[in-house]
Order: sequence, then C-alpha cells, then structure tokens
Amino acid sequence: MGRTAKTERKTKESEISIELDLDGSGNAEIETGMPFFNHMLEIFARHGLFDLKLKAKGDIQVDYHHTVEDVGLTLGQAFKQALGDKAGISRFGEATIPLDEALTQVVVDLSGRPYLAYNVKIRSGRVGDFDTDLPHEFFQAFANQLGMNLHINVSQGENPHHIIEASFKALARAMEKATRVDQRIKGVLSTKGSL
Repeated sequence: MGRTAKTERKTKESEISIELDLDGSGNAEIETGMPFFNHMLEIFARHGLFDLKLKAKGDIQVDYHHTVEDVGLTLGQAFKQALGDKAGISRFGEATIPLDEALTQVVVDLSGRPYLAYNVKIRSGRVGDFDTDLPHEFFQAFANQLGMNLHINVSQGENPHHIIEASFKALARAMEKATRVDQRIKGVLSTKGSL
C-alpha cells in the first residue's frame, strides 16, 4: 500500500481537496486562485518529490487569509494521513537553501507535537497580490494539523519573493528527508514507542 492520502475541507470560507503521494516524483497540479501561492506549492511538491493535486476555492475576493490557512490545514491533514503510524520514517529533516541573497534553514521533527518557530524578517507588503505575512499563516496551520515541530530561520535576505521561495524550498527538502523510509528503523524512531 502506497503512502498516499486524499483529504477535503469544506467551510463557509473555503473548499479544498488534496491528493498526495509521498513517494512521487514531484508532479503537481495546483489551483488556488492565487498565482504566487500556486507557484510556491508547485515548488514545494517539486523539491520534496511529492506528487500533489490541490484544488482550492475560497473567499479570496474578501481576503486570501482564509484560503491560505485552510490549504495549510488540509495539506497537514494529508501528510498526517499518508504517514499513518510513522513506522520506519526518518522523523527528522533539515535543509538550508539559498536563493540569491536569501538564505533559509528549515528543521522539522515529525514528533506529533505541533510547534512553529518562525524566525523570518520580511518587510510588510506584497509579492504580486500575495501579502508577505501569509506564509506564516500557512506554515502555522500546516505544522498544527500535521503535528510537527517546524523551525524556519532566515539568516539573510532582502527580497520578499526570494525569502518566501527559499522557505518553501527548504521546507520541501526537509520534509522529504523526514518522511523518507529507512529500512533500518523498526517501528517508530522514538524511545517511547510512538510518535
């Protein structure tokens, strides 16, 4: 049985459906109504080698916040479902990714305990029509729903587009490492016996 998931979320603010394959090749079909966010999610799938189909409709005429947060929640749920009991996974992942002047490090622990440390200095404004505070909302929702410890540290960067893109790429690479199955691991990688 593959490590796959199909998840949906429907509220008065958004309607989201996701198909995820953790052992894919980075294929993505993304439609959120927000071109920059589509691009970031495509980057996430490509660099994490996850196959991802994601369709989201939301009240983006009001604000992007609800849809971005709900995509994070639904994607976190999809990862949680695809990981199952987490037997055999590496659990921890880290990646440091540059994009021109920006340098981002992401460290994850698929521990079952949600926590986000977001050390990202980014100037307020927009990339296209996408507010620069929205990635925080996505990462928070994703970490909470998946139940993961997520640290995002930007040590350098001026251009908001570069900072956000490097963060999504680093998250992708860290998640690919953390979700990877290691045949040497019997059960879960924890002295407690559960994650």
